[in-house]
Parts: sequence; C-alpha cells; structure tokens
Amino acid sequence: MNTITRRKKTHLFSTERSSTMRVLTYAGAIMAFLIGSGFATGQEIMQYFASYGFWGVFGTGLLVLALISFVSIQFLTVGQREQFNKPSQIFEYYAGKYVGKFFDYFSILFVFLSFTVMVAGAGAVFDEHYNLPTWVGGFGLTVLVALTVLFGLNSLVDVIGKIGPLIVIIAIGLGIVGIINAETGILAGNDLVTDLEIQQASNHWITAGLSYVGFCMLWLAAFLTALGKTVPTQREARAGGLTGGVVFSLSCIIVGLGLLANIERVAGMQIPMLVLANDIAPFVASLISLMILAGIYTTAIPLLWTVSSRFFPDGTMKYKYLTIFLALLGTVIGLWLPFDEMVNIVYVLNGYVGAILLAIMVVATIWKWVARRRTIADETPADLNPIQR
Repeated sequence: MNTITRRKKTHLFSTERSSTMRVLTYAGAIMAFLIGSGFATGQEIMQYFASYGFWGVFGTGLLVLALISFVSIQFLTVGQREQFNKPSQIFEYYAGKYVGKFFDYFSILFVFLSFTVMVAGAGAVFDEHYNLPTWVGGFGLTVLVALTVLFGLNSLVDVIGKIGPLIVIIAIGLGIVGIINAETGILAGNDLVTDLEIQQASNHWITAGLSYVGFCMLWLAAFLTALGKTVPTQREARAGGLTGGVVFSLSCIIVGLGLLANIERVAGMQIPMLVLANDIAPFVASLISLMILAGIYTTAIPLLWTVSSRFFPDGTMKYKYLTIFLALLGTVIGLWLPFDEMVNIVYVLNGYVGAILLAIMVVATIWKWVARRRTIADETPADLNPIQR
C-alpha cells in the first residue's frame, strides 16, 4: 500500500487536499505546460498533425497519445520515487552520467529557445488580430512572465493546473465548431491538403510524431520530475501523468480535425485558431486571442523558471538577475523571426534530439523493470511454494 509522505513545499507544491483534485491539478499542469504558443495558436497542430491529412491527425495523434502519456507517467513516478536533489538528475537516471549531462544542458538550451517561441507567438497574436507591432505583444509577455517568475510563483502548479484544462476545453470546442461550420469538410480537406503549400514538421507523419513527443518531453523532463517530488503517492503520479497525456493528445486530434476541415482557409495563417473563432463572431475571435495569450503565458512561466532555477536557487539575487537577463535576451531572439518559422526551426530540430532521448528512455525503463523483477526473484526464498510466494 502506498503511504502518503509530506514533501517539502516548493512553488510546484499543490495545495489541494483531495487526492482526485490533486490528480486533476497534475494533469492540468501537464496540459498547461504543453499548450504554449504552438498549440494555442493552432500553428503547432497545423505543422505536426493537419498538414498530413488523416494520417497526421489520427496517426500522429495516437502515436503522441501513447508516448506523451508514457513519458509523463515516467517523469512523475520517477520524481516521486527517487526524490532527486536536482530535477536535472532525471537525465542521468535514464542515460547515464555523461550522456545524461549532454541531454541536461541541451534541454536547458532548448527550453530557453522555446521561451523565445512563446515571445514570437505573443507578437504574432498582436500583429494578426490587433494590428499592433509584434514587439508590443512580445515585450508585454516578457514583462508579465518575468514579474511572475520573480515575485508571484507561489502554488504555481495550482494556478496553471486550473488554467490549462480550461484552455484545452475551449480549444476542443473551437475544433468541433470548425468541423461543423466548415464549407470544405474533413474529407475534402484531406484530399486538398497535399495540393496546398503548408509548412510541415517533417516529410512523414511518423517522424513528425516522434519529433513532437521529443520536444515535448524535453520541456516536461525537469518540470515533471520536480513536480513528482511533491506528489504524495505513486498512484497519484501515474493517474496525473496518464490523464494529462491522454486529454492533451485527444485535444490535438480534435483541433487537428477542425483545422483540416478548413484547410484552404487556415493554410498560411500565423494564427489558424483565430480563423475558426472569427467564423463564430468577431468578438469570439477577440476572446480567443486572450485565451491564446493565456496559453502562451502558462507555458512561458515554467519555461523561464526551469532555466533560471537550473543555475541558481529559486529566489536568490543571482536567480533574479539571470531571470531578467534571459527574459530580455529571449525577447530579442523571439522577435527576430516570423512565428511559424520559429516553430518549425526550434521545435522540429530539437524534437529529433528529444526522440533519441525517448528511445534511450524506453530501453532504460524496460531494462530497469527487468532488473527489478530479477532482484525480487533472487530475494524470494527458493523453498516457498507458489502460493506462499
């Protein structure tokens, strides 16, 4: 039987008293972290899912569902069981000392670059919907995120754990409305997609799916390991990881279908979700733009926090100075390239490196499971009959 042990409270500690609510909060935190500018705007769903037609929506979708659920469960349960002093030790746990160090530092670089994508996404929303310069959105996001990371991170997981599911529900609703209101339709969209010039994450939906999971797990690794350290039981860790992974992946499939049904109209758009929202009413598009910005915000916070806290203890002056420096540097980089190009360059290339870590992780998990079974078998007295065992 699992026993509940009190963990030291951190910014990732959930204040929920109910086990069910904690599980939902952990799942919500996973969703909030993964939403980001790519999912919330629809750009990520276009490049990784809808651009491949049915194979992308369902093939990539189911592949992502299985693998994202696996890595989420693993990071949370290992974090809960091992109680690492530093979340980055999760890489050494799976890949060994030297290869683990490589993935540790690579993931930090990628997480920072992902923050720059959030800046680019915020700029694109302000440009495409509000007709304002991109720097207004990018700089505004940076200021808000930096202030939050510096001064307002108490019970972070509870905050983003509530916002994340709400955004996912709204996104699913938009996807369904997009399917219903589409003039083209899903079947016609599937036939048209190969004739349109749509930026794709890869030349095949399978490699796109692996790349997608690869960059997602580089995001999740340190964050979920740190979160797992505060989870009371293994059961809650498994349930939270599974729920978060499944719900997020299903939302990708539904939103992907909505975009595919309107593929002619959303192709080439920086913010495809606003096209679906504008079909309902202009004021709905304005509300959705706020949702997108909220999604970017909930992802940008843990991204910036992950990098700063990797080098200096949370709350120290060095931590604060580094946070300000990284926020400003991220703004400059994020406003340099168009949003869709940032998604394609940063996510895709880093996703392939993450896919290598995924392969190592699968092998290591199987190896460790077999080793534990052998240890249990060796420790079982040979003279016990099967019933006694």
